Amino acid sequence: MAPFRRVAAYVPPHAAALGLGMASALFRPRPGLTEFDFAVCARRRGPLNTDLGVPVLVEHGLEPLAGADLVLVLPGDDLAAPPAEPVLDALRAAHRRGATVAAHCMGVFTLAATGLLDGAEATTHWQYAGELAARHPGVAVRPEALYLDQGGVVTGAGAAAGMDMYLHLLRRDHGAALTNALARLLVTPPHRDGGQRQYITAPVPADGDGERLSEVIAWARANLDRSPPVDELAARALMSRRSFVRHFKAATGASPHAWLLAQRLSLAEELLETTDLTVERIAGRVGYRSAAVFREQFVLHRGVAPREYRRTFGRD
Repeated sequence: MAPFRRVAAYVPPHAAALGLGMASALFRPRPGLTEFDFAVCARRRGPLNTDLGVPVLVEHGLEPLAGADLVLVLPGDDLAAPPAEPVLDALRAAHRRGATVAAHCMGVFTLAATGLLDGAEATTHWQYAGELAARHPGVAVRPEALYLDQGGVVTGAGAAAGMDMYLHLLRRDHGAALTNALARLLVTPPHRDGGQRQYITAPVPADGDGERLSEVIAWARANLDRSPPVDELAARALMSRRSFVRHFKAATGASPHAWLLAQRLSLAEELLETTDLTVERIAGRVGYRSAAVFREQFVLHRGVAPREYRRTFGRD
């Protein structure tokens, strides 16, 4: 399936301004970087109230859903009002013709009402997960996940986790280089794994501990070729291994091993896309002493071999 180009964002009554802002920030055209055809639509064109009390002027009715490659179902702030049937019909039709339909936070309730999530795993804001499961018992609700990709339907957690879902969609269809470039513009982490927990109960270290941990994270990111062991990172943070692992999870939401793996694979993706380095050289640059082990890990976590990834996303 070709990467998406036409993006339609459906906004419900009483739309969440945060979700609309994040969608626009990522998918509106940016000269020299992206050329997405981005449209915001509602059941009816015209002024639409938001949760900020400030209306937005929506220029389109549901028509853009009929031609979009990617349909975003944005969240509102009212679970009591059922989605209008014309909206549900338009979402079902978009999915039938091959569009990816994605929703996060309370927008997942609209997507679930279409029946497209029946028999599938889905997530939403952890506060509303119980309500989603009660209303739609055919959906396997996973309240701990940041986002879940079921191929033609994708769901994300609440609030700012929508950004993680959007970046995942970009990475999935357009590769790491573009995703990382947009993330840098927006000063946001380019990738958090979908299985990462939505919320963290352990306290983030304060004062000197927090500053040292930040410095260690920055050092580890700059020295991925060394594949630094956890004990070395803990020593740099002046912590015991156990304390370091606990504080690291609180700060990043992932174990040091999982975080390092994600960072190494993300850098590998960018090098495959933007350089002519051999797979063997890239393996060394991201901390693998064996190209065979690198290939095995890349296939395991990205689903394709490095050379196939380069053919798909590499520069011309």
